[in-house]
This record gives sequence, C-alpha cells and structure tokens, in this order.
Amino acid sequence: MTEIKLIPLENEDRNQFVLDNQEAFRYGAMEEFGLRYNHFEDDGEIISRETIEQSIDEGEAYHIVADRKKVGGLVLKVENNHGELELLFVSPNAHSRGIGYAAWCTVEKMYPEVAVWETCTPYFEKRNIHFYVNRCGFHIVEFFNSHHKDPNDSDSSKGDDFDGMFRFEKVMKME
Repeated sequence: MTEIKLIPLENEDRNQFVLDNQEAFRYGAMEEFGLRYNHFEDDGEIISRETIEQSIDEGEAYHIVADRKKVGGLVLKVENNHGELELLFVSPNAHSRGIGYAAWCTVEKMYPEVAVWETCTPYFEKRNIHFYVNRCGFHIVEFFNSHHKDPNDSDSSKGDDFDGMFRFEKVMKME
C-alpha cells in the first residue's frame, strides 16, 4: 500500500486546499462530460468555495501527503460513533497510485470508535463510486435527486434540474 500521511490543514494553506479540491472535482466532471457539463455551484465550480469552506469550518481538514508532497485532502466530521467523510480528493496527477485508499485506511485507524461512516458523491463520478464501493467497502444506501431530495440539504437552488447524489454508508461495527 502507498505510504501516506494525513497532516492537519493549517489556516495559511486553506486557499490552496480549496483550489486543489475544486481542480480535482472539475477534472472528474470534465473526464465524464467534456466541455458540455454545466451543473455548477454558485461560483462556476463543480463544488463551490462556500461548500468547501463550510466543510472545513464544521469538520477536521487534512492534507494527504505522499513522498513529502501534498497530493490531496480530506475533511471529516466525527461525532461520537458516527463519522462523515465530507470531502476526499486526490490531485489528478496522482490518481491510480493507491493514495485515496491509503488515506481512507488511515482514517479508519485514526477513528476506531466510529461505528458507521457516511459520504456522498455525484451520480456521474464513476471513479468515486467504484472507489467507495469496490475499494473501501461502502454500500450505496440512497440516491438523492429531483424526486427524492436530501432532507438535510437546505440548498433550494437544486431545483428540478438537480441530477443526483449517491449516499454511501460503511458499517464498521454494530452500534
């Protein structure tokens, strides 16, 4: 397995963390749709600065470091025995090296008290869906779309043209 470290995000690295996250999400959309993708959040990005910063503010953010280089990041929210993987991204130039999987394994070791992990990814992110289900052992438990809205999402800007998000869970141990 690839050797990685999770280093807590320092405030002075916050802007670059946001930009790197947006680049990774943009890459995924471009890989799937090319230039025809037009489902962006407020600031013209697949994932807005506001969304990323809110995740950072409400959770714990880490750089993923491999070979002493920042190659990605993640944001977690852990309360008691429930964990949420808010964001996980690997720089496109570091894909297919086992970095995301190594980072996830590190997270599981860091939080042995978590009984259930949860995360979401857009419907078009086939690479992410494969990663969560086939590599990390998550299960798809819900599909949010215009006919089945996320009850925890107060973003009313996702009208009827909202294409969808898969919600995943990984049960680590019975509560």
